[in-house]
This record gives sequence, structure tokens and C-alpha cells, in this order.
Amino acid sequence: MTDLIIRSRRVFTPLITGEASVHIADGKIVAVREWADVPAGVELVDAGNSVVMPGNVDAHVHVNEPGRTEWEGYDTATKAAAAGGVTTIVDMPLNSIPPTTTLAGFEEKLDAAAGKCTVDVAFWGGVVPGNTAELEPLVERGVRGFKCFLIHSGVDEFPHVTESDLRIAMPEIARLDSVLLVHAEVPGPIYAAAESLTGLDPREYDTFLRSRPCAAENEAIAQMIELSRETRCRTHIVHLSSAEALPMLRQAKADGVPITAETCPHYLTFAAEDVPDGATHFKCCPPVRQLENREKLWDAIADGTIDMVVSDHSPCTPALKLQESGDFMDAWGGISALQFGLPVMWTNLRTRGLGLADLTRLMSAAPAKRAGLDSHKGKLAAGYDADIVIWKPDEQFTVVPELIQHRHKLTPYSGRELFGKIEATIVGGRKVFENGQFGGEKFGKLLT
Repeated sequence: MTDLIIRSRRVFTPLITGEASVHIADGKIVAVREWADVPAGVELVDAGNSVVMPGNVDAHVHVNEPGRTEWEGYDTATKAAAAGGVTTIVDMPLNSIPPTTTLAGFEEKLDAAAGKCTVDVAFWGGVVPGNTAELEPLVERGVRGFKCFLIHSGVDEFPHVTESDLRIAMPEIARLDSVLLVHAEVPGPIYAAAESLTGLDPREYDTFLRSRPCAAENEAIAQMIELSRETRCRTHIVHLSSAEALPMLRQAKADGVPITAETCPHYLTFAAEDVPDGATHFKCCPPVRQLENREKLWDAIADGTIDMVVSDHSPCTPALKLQESGDFMDAWGGISALQFGLPVMWTNLRTRGLGLADLTRLMSAAPAKRAGLDSHKGKLAAGYDADIVIWKPDEQFTVVPELIQHRHKLTPYSGRELFGKIEATIVGGRKVFENGQFGGEKFGKLLT
């Protein structure tokens, strides 16, 4: 029995692009039918000419609760997600305290998140030196895979791993049929670059950019390709920034190495040449690079070398961004942008000959697959969760503080004109956001 129908002249499913009606029962899509197929007595949401498509699955979000909830917590993060058309987030294992590197730490995170989520939340675990015995219990409890750093993570409670650590952990992750996510920067080129920074102005973005050279990413990715080739551990490069690494990724994929890669809207939108001095809200690691680099990332989006686009929402308190001094070298590195991924990417895509099918692939289907959620997330199809975003692709809005639902309002997108106004976000068949307002109940599930 159908209990809700959403229809539009612009429905995007794997099989239909255009007029259709999406039939929903008990939080699941039961069928996608003709536009006029609306039985009497069933609640109807007629979206007119607005786009109806699967909600975004943002597989790279730092919520930071418990322990650093003043940076971002589940209440504010999941509201921001809903306001941006994101129906599922996958939470990173840091910067919460404790991190999700042990089963006990994961249980604390689940307790902290319970009853606070507007959208569904899944979880990544972490690989740190010496925690290989924790990986199987974490998988059994429901983590979707494991994140590691090859360089200092920025927080002491989540130490980085060496090749020796990976040679222990990766075979175990492969045995568990899980996936390893890698922050792909190694310290050698960064230490070497530090010697050339003496006397340079820390307020200049170019100083920070010099401190995180492409070589740090390139060497890390080359190392991970070989370890993935050797261990057959599925490996995912997070927040790819260096376009110089693209040829080796293309070749590795052609060779059958089980490796994938993501990038983020900020690497596809901004360019180093345009970052103002002292504008530390643009700082992230790896950094936003030059215009030429950005255009090569777009080529890799078009040819499929880059599999998906995620936010890497990594907020902090405004004080940690050191806005008064504008010191790029000491400010926290992370961009706050969970709410604006869909409109930012659509604003870009519509000028580059790419369309809504690319948007759903990059931001719904592919991240759902990487997180092992693709049996019920990331598509409008029978049997899938009724996680849906309704939005106007031709309507513009300006990013202003009163719209921002993140705990803190500091974002490099402030003041930007974007296309793609979110009208409604539906999670499990229930409206959680509509016309700027949130529902009273928290319907988001913890996906364990």
C-alpha cells in the first residue's frame, strides 16, 4: 500500500529522467510510475517543475561529538545536511574524543548521537598504530570502513600510521571485505618545504600553499597504489587536491588496482590565486591549489578518474581560525561547507556541460557505494529508502549567515551567489526540512 506520492516533471532515477511519480510506503520507495498514476486517497506532494532526485550521501563529514561538540555536534550538523539536501552523512572517526578507533569509543559516539539526528548517519572507523585487533569488532558493530592518516592528523588522539602499520592493517581490512580511506600526504616533502619558508609572510596564502606541496600527495598516493595492488585491500583516497597524481590513479584503475578517489567542492570552485591574504577560512589540508590544477581536477571528474564529490566538512570554533592575525600557518585547517555542497556543485556543473545525472552520480550513488550503503541509499528505485531532495535548479540565493545551519557561520562560501534552492528534504518518507523550516521530530537513524 502506498502512503505517499511525490511527483514532478523532472524526476531523476536510474531509468527515468522526466515526468514520473515516486510511490512510497513505510519509508521505502515501492515504485516509480507515470506522472498521472496517483490513486485517490493517497497523500500527494506535487513538486511541479522542481527537480526530484535522491538525497545526497555525504561520505566525509567531521561531526566532532563527543569531546569537541563546541566545534560541531550531531544536532547542528544534521540540520545543516537536511537544509542542503543531504539525507545521509558518514561521520569521520576524528576529531571527537574518544575517536572511533576502538569498539568502546564507537559506543560512546553512538550514545552521543542518539536522538539528535535530523538525517541518517553512518560511521567510519579509524586505523591507528596498534589497533588492528579492534577492526573486526568495529565492522561487526557497523562501521563502514576505516580512515587513516599518513601524516599528523591535527589531533594527538588520532596518530598517523607508517607503512609498517599498514602492512598489518590492510590485509585484515581486505579479509573483512572493508575499505581503507587514506588522508594521502606524507611528511617528507612537507618537512623539506618548511626550510624554504623562513622570512615569508604567514598571512599570505602562497606561504601556506608552499608548505603543503603536491609532492606530499603524489608520494602518498603512489605508496597507497602499490600497497593496494599488493594486499588487494580496497583503498580510497580522500579529498584529492593534487592534479599531478591523476595519471597514476588512471593507470592504477586501468590495471585493476582496487582504488578510488574523491575530491571536494572547494577544490573545484576556488583557486589559490584568488584567496585573499589573511582569509584563513579558506585553509584546508591538502590545500586549494592553483587554477590550472583545478581545471585538471574537472577533467578527472568528467572522465571518471575521480569517483565522487564530498564536503570534507571539517569545522572548528571561529577562534581557532585566527581571523585577527590571519596566520595561515597556525590556523586550524578545515572548511565548513556541509550545507552547500549540492548548490555549489550544481553552480559549477551547469557551466561545464555536465548535468543532473552527473550530480546524482557524484554526490549520491557513488558515495553510497563507497560506504557500502548502495543496496538502499543513493538512488530513486523500488526497494530503496525514500531519501529525496526537492529543489529548484534555476533559482539563485546568496549565502548569508542567517541561512547557515552549521554550529558556526564561518565558511568561504559566504556572500556567494549559488544556483539550486532546496525546497524540501525527505528522509525515510518523512519531511525533515521544507521552505527553510525543520520538522519537530528527529527521524534520522544511526546506520549500524
